[in-house]
Amino acid sequence: MEAAGRTSCADVCDGQRGRDGGTQRRSPLDLIMSQIRRKRTASDRKPLRRFLSQTPDQSKIPEDGEVESREDRGKTSGVAEAADGERDVGWGRVCVFLQRLGKKADSRSLSLAHCDLTATDLLELATLLQCLSQLEEMDLSWNELIGGSLKALTSYLHHVSGLRTLRLCSCRLSPDDITALGEALSCIPFLEILDLSWNGGVGGGGLQCLLGKLPPRLRELHLVACQLTAADATVLGAMVSALPKLSVLDASCNPQLTQPVGPGGFRELAAALAHATALTVLRFQACGLTTDCLDALGGSLRFLASMRELDLSCNKGLSGGLNCLTVHLSHLTHLESLDLHLSCLTCADLEALIQVLPSLMALTELDVSSNKEVGAVVHPLVTTLPLTQMRRLPLNSCSLSEESYTALALVVPYLRSVNVSWCKVVSGRLALLLDALPSVILELHLSSCELTTDDLRHLAAVCRRGCLSSLRLLDLSYNGSVGDEGWAALFAAGGLGSLEEVDLSLRPSSSASCSAWMPELLCALPRLPALTRLSAQRWTISSQDRQQLNHCLRKRSVLVDWDLDTTLKHQESPEE
Repeated sequence: MEAAGRTSCADVCDGQRGRDGGTQRRSPLDLIMSQIRRKRTASDRKPLRRFLSQTPDQSKIPEDGEVESREDRGKTSGVAEAADGERDVGWGRVCVFLQRLGKKADSRSLSLAHCDLTATDLLELATLLQCLSQLEEMDLSWNELIGGSLKALTSYLHHVSGLRTLRLCSCRLSPDDITALGEALSCIPFLEILDLSWNGGVGGGGLQCLLGKLPPRLRELHLVACQLTAADATVLGAMVSALPKLSVLDASCNPQLTQPVGPGGFRELAAALAHATALTVLRFQACGLTTDCLDALGGSLRFLASMRELDLSCNKGLSGGLNCLTVHLSHLTHLESLDLHLSCLTCADLEALIQVLPSLMALTELDVSSNKEVGAVVHPLVTTLPLTQMRRLPLNSCSLSEESYTALALVVPYLRSVNVSWCKVVSGRLALLLDALPSVILELHLSSCELTTDDLRHLAAVCRRGCLSSLRLLDLSYNGSVGDEGWAALFAAGGLGSLEEVDLSLRPSSSASCSAWMPELLCALPRLPALTRLSAQRWTISSQDRQQLNHCLRKRSVLVDWDLDTTLKHQESPEE
């Protein structure tokens, strides 16, 4: 470990003394190291390898002058090595702290998400920051117990002035915490990524405490589900205007952001986006957007030529007014991803979208799923897309007809992810889709498609041919109409060596025994080395099968999601 990434034990103890009200507490390791350093002389600390590596000429007895000069050098070296030893002790405290939390020490990255940190832990961590001067990334997300005590940490941020990423998601930050963070931001001028998502204390005025204090180098600002209001939208607009390098802005899941409250609000934020010319990712998912919002947002799009991703999904207020946006979309010539799922799009909305698609030549992902009217326009939609570039076109819950399902086959050969879940037209026709699959497919979603046993046999045949050797995710949930022979054929087929997640769950109101196909699954598990999650909820399993399954996975890290309730009921039944 480099010396620059450590600090002296004395400095750490000073910080500890201040916290404990004047009482210096030292760990057993500190005491042992102090005793060792007192007993060792400067000459004792010379590395043994220096003596062993001496040549006969070098080992001759030195003259008096040489002895004196070497003693001076020994004193200087002794002081340096003592300082290094103290830094080692400081770094040792860091390692002990992280080891207690089940984490490994890294001088540049500190990830303590989901560690159940308390206010006391936060205070201890703060005193250790002086030992982490090289730190560039800090993630304390999903530690709700540190809410209300963030100032204990921010007071020490000057020790990590090179910090570039700070994540504090879901920490129950209060307005006082946001104030403390704003006061400390000047200590970390190189900050590029700030994530405060899932903290309700940011909204309702808390965001105002960060106005004018965000470093101009900031590239990403994440404020998902922060209970932002229309007044906060005005503040956010002022922030955006002052951040010339901002490339990612995510304000999703803030339904009050667009509520009309007089002048300003979302319209002011939308106008400010015209100054964020470096913006590449803009997300306003589930923000209550309306047609008026689209009109305000559309006016700024012509200044955002660098835009790569635009997410306006889950905003049902867009229904019937998408043309307010599509007339401006042609300016986004570099747009790669457009998300409009679950937005109640009408036929008129889809026609307006289809008209602008030919100008979006960089598009690789288009999500219009969960919009029932899409089923009627799949053919014109597909024919206007840059087919050879498309990688994602989810059409789940789109009321596909036989005609639209057939039209989908035109784009499937180019996709990396295929999703036709909740489309009953797939039932008995899965072969049409499978025959069109590309050589490299990563995800296949077929949930609630009323698949038949023959559909699973077709899927098994495709697996045997090696066409799904790259598949990572397979979702076959809510297909209780498949017989035991179908499940058995799938697991016996092989050819799924890259599969990481598979979901076979039944509907919540269903239940069935898996004993008929469990032997094939157990035999297949060794051929699934990449598997990390197996979901089979509502399938009942006997105690013997459960033991065999546990035995097969005993040395593997696989999350088995099986309903415990149905398992216990099956074990306790008289028939068993």
